[in-house]
Amino acid sequence: MAEFLVVSGGLSVPSSTRLLADRLSDALREVAGADHVIEVHELRDSAHQAVDFVLTGFAHGALEELHARVRTADAIVLVTPIYSQAIAGLMKTFLDTLDPQWLRNKPVLLAATGGTERHQLAIDYSFAPILAYMKARRTVTSVFAASNDWGNPQAVRSLGQRTRDSVGELLNLAGVAPVAATPPPADTPPASVGRQEADSLSSPDFSDLLRAQGIDPGAGNHGG
Repeated sequence: MAEFLVVSGGLSVPSSTRLLADRLSDALREVAGADHVIEVHELRDSAHQAVDFVLTGFAHGALEELHARVRTADAIVLVTPIYSQAIAGLMKTFLDTLDPQWLRNKPVLLAATGGTERHQLAIDYSFAPILAYMKARRTVTSVFAASNDWGNPQAVRSLGQRTRDSVGELLNLAGVAPVAATPPPADTPPASVGRQEADSLSSPDFSDLLRAQGIDPGAGNHGG
């Protein structure tokens, strides 16, 4: 049995960053099977302790517990919003609290959210170098979700495929065999399969929440 840790650096509630973290954890359960431990942690819950650590060098409370999870996890998924072409300060502060030895040779999947597709380069320029310094084993495929990835059916299908592909790479690095995929019924036409997949991955409730806060899900906001 393997232990997977998914760390979400979203700043707001609700947030598209947490939504992406949940999609990735769901993909882990789908691809890896139910025999593994998958834990999702919100960095908001340990934000004050992270600042205390930066100032004092001592971890306590929720941050101390998260550090223990990082050390024992077989693989880690890190999800952050992108602001001004860089990862959010909360995620960077969390990474600053880690001993680089904890991530040495540990499989890591990087994911991010942003207002538009042009922000996805920040994963390679702002996120990946930190993990390279720590000598983590990063998956080749990263996952980026822009605002319009949550409402357009075709974009939703593409995002779903990217999450499964990246999770498959993470399992390979962690030495975890994926479960066999369940084939669709023989009498189900391909177009129907595609629609069912889109329906299962779409999130109208989250879009409604964004609209309630005066945010257009299809607009170029940073996603939080």
